[in-house]
Amino acid sequence: MFQRPQHLLSRAAQTHRVIFFEEPIRKPAAPDLPRLERHPTPSGVEVVVPILPDNMDEAASEDAQRVLIDGLLAGTRPDIAWYYTPMSLGFTTHLKPVVTVYDCMDELSAFRGASPQLTLLERRLLRQADVVFTGGRSLYEAKLGLHPRVHLFTSGVDAAHFAQSRALRDAGTPGPADQENIPHPRIGWFGVIDERMDLALLDEVAALRPDWSFVMIGPVVKIDPASLPQRPNIHWLGGRRMDELPAYLAGWDCGFMNFALNESTRFISPTKTPEYLAAGVPVVSTPIKDVVRSWGAEGLVGIADNAEDTVAAIEAAMAKPRAEWQPKADRLLAQGSWDGIWSSMHDLLRQAASTKVAGDGAVSSRAVASPNHV
Repeated sequence: MFQRPQHLLSRAAQTHRVIFFEEPIRKPAAPDLPRLERHPTPSGVEVVVPILPDNMDEAASEDAQRVLIDGLLAGTRPDIAWYYTPMSLGFTTHLKPVVTVYDCMDELSAFRGASPQLTLLERRLLRQADVVFTGGRSLYEAKLGLHPRVHLFTSGVDAAHFAQSRALRDAGTPGPADQENIPHPRIGWFGVIDERMDLALLDEVAALRPDWSFVMIGPVVKIDPASLPQRPNIHWLGGRRMDELPAYLAGWDCGFMNFALNESTRFISPTKTPEYLAAGVPVVSTPIKDVVRSWGAEGLVGIADNAEDTVAAIEAAMAKPRAEWQPKADRLLAQGSWDGIWSSMHDLLRQAASTKVAGDGAVSSRAVASPNHV
């Protein structure tokens, strides 16, 4: 997945050393464990993965990760500790960075399988953080009274990347082999397939319109693959790289965000909404609060909460000429570039650093980042 953390930290890597400290992978106990695997990326971000023995308990795991991260930093003090999960506090509170950032992109405590410690650890992180960013308006409103410096940065869009879909579509370029023979109209989804997806709604809509094809792209996470609805017109293609997505989107007639309405989706602000629109694909969504307020109110996303209304909304979205809605979408998308978001965030980091370090109005060239659960 190439989402908010990857977009922001790849831009941070243009001026900072960025180490993305991943969640651990468990393997059978061996003499060389625990250890770190280090993976450079083309963006300049170094991804670091702790490999821990599978018989290590939680306390020992935190101790091991603390030793590993200390060895990685070799005694240097990080300028920035950038958190996507409060669970990383267990092995990083001793680092004493110049600036601590909490970029809250999800209400992780509401996710299936979330640690019971998450809520308590988030309170600790909010006390330690110098600045808090949120990935959606609902999250912003939820965190606003918990920290004096909470800033709303809804997720942006790499408009140029996804706009490749329009050029491919207009040119009649053949699509990916595993999609090319799927009949139109194609209704598509890309993203993680987990407990946030309303699988029953997908099944009902597919049953109502057996002449429509539903193309589902993404990894299945935290749910039993056997729970996925199986119909001749539902096509589960698995995960794809970000650079492959425009070719798939070029062959879609509508995007379908069939999010369930539950605690895990209460605060979400899906990044795929602007990505679909940038690709020139009309969108229908269940009534996720941030989608309704940001995109439904602008008439750019159809909203429906049951199968019959969803079918009607998709039909209306596909019937509306792209020339009628694309210019308005493009104007709004231009306000949410990842470059602009990172520039504004970086200014706030400079301000936070200058407040803590007298006379120093700039953040220097090292950052430590810890990962999200998604």
